[in-house]
Amino acid sequence: MDFTKLKNFMDHLTSWRIPGNDIRVFVAGNEVFRYQSGYADLATGEKMTDSKHYFIYSCSKPATMTAVLQLLEQGVILLSDPVSAYIPAFKDVKVRQADGSLAPAKTPITIRHLLSMTAGLNYNTDVPFMEKARALTGGSMDTFKVISCLAEEPLDFEPGDNFQYSLCHDAAAAVVEAASGMKFRDYMKKNIFDPLEMGNTAYHPTDAMLQNMASQYRFVPDTEDMQQTDGFRVEGGVVQEIPKTNCFHFGPEYDSGGAGIVTTVDDYAKFVCALANMGTGRNGARILSPAAVDLMRTNQLNEKQLNTFRHEQYLCYGYGLGVRTMMDRTQNGALSSAGEFGWGGAAGATVLADPEKQLAVFYTHHMMNPLEEYYQPRLRNVVCACL
Repeated sequence: MDFTKLKNFMDHLTSWRIPGNDIRVFVAGNEVFRYQSGYADLATGEKMTDSKHYFIYSCSKPATMTAVLQLLEQGVILLSDPVSAYIPAFKDVKVRQADGSLAPAKTPITIRHLLSMTAGLNYNTDVPFMEKARALTGGSMDTFKVISCLAEEPLDFEPGDNFQYSLCHDAAAAVVEAASGMKFRDYMKKNIFDPLEMGNTAYHPTDAMLQNMASQYRFVPDTEDMQQTDGFRVEGGVVQEIPKTNCFHFGPEYDSGGAGIVTTVDDYAKFVCALANMGTGRNGARILSPAAVDLMRTNQLNEKQLNTFRHEQYLCYGYGLGVRTMMDRTQNGALSSAGEFGWGGAAGATVLADPEKQLAVFYTHHMMNPLEEYYQPRLRNVVCACL
């Protein structure tokens, strides 16, 4: 194996638009490449190191899917169960009609709808349910009550009719709470993070984590109004530092199943290794059965739903339970295997698990508007070319 191409690609990203990045690559459970490029803080000139914390946003989703599938393995839930069996507020959901009117949903939302993003929910948080939840919880925003309030918002379509990226996996976290009888963060720590020895992973950063966190940025392209944008000039735009906050941390008691995790590359790579090894971590801890991992990476969408899902970086892929899954390597020339799976995050984190190659990759940078349509398919191909 020769990882010169991967090193060069990461250096290209940081000389182009990305302030700094970090990656950990494993084959058959053995670390074969570890590298950082660029800066953890552009203003101070602090170089990227191998110990920084990051908000990984939607890379949290595969971990939430793992928790739900653990409950399925235990016989606690079925994917066909109505969500209302665990969150009663979802019993009488309404669907917004073409004329703006509301009608009762004809199909109950199931757990499978949540995991496959076909429930009809959306990602709009500037709506009445958030105000009601804040008032009801006194600002603490505990997960179950917030999602119960979300159930009062109209669906955008009948459950199962289409794919739409949304708060579905936040709702899945509330299902885990109800089905397990534990707060979501506690369930995840006991059943995933602790078994895999992920001591630097949490749903709410401590002061020490924030102190250790790589600076967070956003990329503002030249196509936008640049007059009020201060920052660091890069090719095609400006990189602007933003606060070390996560907009999906709605309150101190809210554990976002869709975007809540703060972690390090060292830590989260342990979880990715378990996925690539069909459910068993490098330390021997088994968090899922091979059958459950296969279910996670099996496409769940029909052709109509796939047409909504397939953005540029997903041309080769279907969508499983919370993860992209490789279906047709010819679509934009993928070098990974059929069944390779993973997901990305809003600031540039990326999970890639390829059981056939026994390959596990966790990559991150920390920039909103992370240019995933550019770096994700290229990163995948470069990694696989190095093997």
